[in-house]
Amino acid sequence: MRKIIYLSSLALFLSVTMFAQKVAFEEYDLSNGMHVILHKDNSAPIISTSVMYHVGAKDEVQGRTGFAHFFEHLLFEGTENIPKGEFFKIVSANGGNNNANTTQDRTFYYETFPSNNLELGLWLESERMLHPVINQVGVDTQNEVIKEEKRARIDNAPYGKIMYRTGINKYVFKNHPYKNSVIGSMEDLDAAKLQEFLDFHKKFYAPNNAVLVVAGDFETENTKKMIQDYFGDIPSGTKVERVNIKETPITESIKVTEYDSNIQIPIKLFIYRTPSNKNKDSYTLDMVSSILTSGKSARMYKRLVEEKKALQVLAFNDSQEDYGVYIMGALPMGETTLDELGAEMDDEITKLQTELISEKEFQKLQNQFENNFVNSNSGVQNIANTLAANYTLKGNTNLINDEITIYRSITREDIKRVANDYLNKNSRVEMDYLKKEIE
Repeated sequence: MRKIIYLSSLALFLSVTMFAQKVAFEEYDLSNGMHVILHKDNSAPIISTSVMYHVGAKDEVQGRTGFAHFFEHLLFEGTENIPKGEFFKIVSANGGNNNANTTQDRTFYYETFPSNNLELGLWLESERMLHPVINQVGVDTQNEVIKEEKRARIDNAPYGKIMYRTGINKYVFKNHPYKNSVIGSMEDLDAAKLQEFLDFHKKFYAPNNAVLVVAGDFETENTKKMIQDYFGDIPSGTKVERVNIKETPITESIKVTEYDSNIQIPIKLFIYRTPSNKNKDSYTLDMVSSILTSGKSARMYKRLVEEKKALQVLAFNDSQEDYGVYIMGALPMGETTLDELGAEMDDEITKLQTELISEKEFQKLQNQFENNFVNSNSGVQNIANTLAANYTLKGNTNLINDEITIYRSITREDIKRVANDYLNKNSRVEMDYLKKEIE
């Protein structure tokens, strides 16, 4: 009886928790094409203002890589009404924090303030959109900043070429601009003329290529009025033509070796091209990753780390708007060779391809994703980011509430099928990532 009461209480708690996590929002368009999403949460006096532009590294032309990431930095330089270098100071002086980040598909700017500074956040983002100062001084300044960032994060960081994909994507993609890294080429940035930066900005940083999210403690009608006042008169840009480049399937294993002078321990990697983040199979691959490496009971952890064949294992699906990249890897321990690690990983893939996972393992997996979903919808900044990304990259803002139903619909048979469809020896890059000896 005690067990039944406990299970009933647990089910009630989970159902209440899931209900409490439903994210309410309102969305609409301004006449200039800018999409607006409002998420009202008056539980704490915090407000987040953010803008996501639908531009990333994939939107650059060959020979001019790195522009989207460059603009992530450049649009903090100053505006006609914000002096050079004052953007961060204004935010900090008003009790807020702010930042930005760039991926292959989008660029995201945000500020989080005490809620009485909502209007300041809207003004800052409207200034960034309408009145940025883009001149040679700013370009030269940020060029040096980005060179230092590349040295710190990629060139001189252990496994930097893996973490930032500069040593991976070029083998997975031959035609699609995903083959380039987000940080781009320093040679390309050095060679670019000021007019090229101005043209890139005009093309992509317009209201019709952006979504504004306001999340937190606000009054709806007053907020809508401020949004109209600050953004409504910004001129729309020309329609952006989206990248539409298809890759031919990989039909033969690509064996490569990369070197890194910053590491002491090599790593064995299997890398697969996977479908768009809008494809249900991409969600299933997330589950495959959890089966293999999420926690100490995961298959690769138990097989390689507990058996002291590997120091660390990894498996994750890096899903993007057009394609994804699935990466598996292990760092050897003791006398274990990279080839032995590869054979062990292949054996685990074969098990997924030939055997259904157990009901017990499947239930644990479902519980894990339910928990992840609850945790992901916490905090106004996380919610703002998710709302913007779901609208911009997946075309469905309400995935913030509905995405869990996709995971719930995945079956054990789906997991087996997806392992067979995507994790094959003849459709991957096999990489030995080795220490480079300094001469």
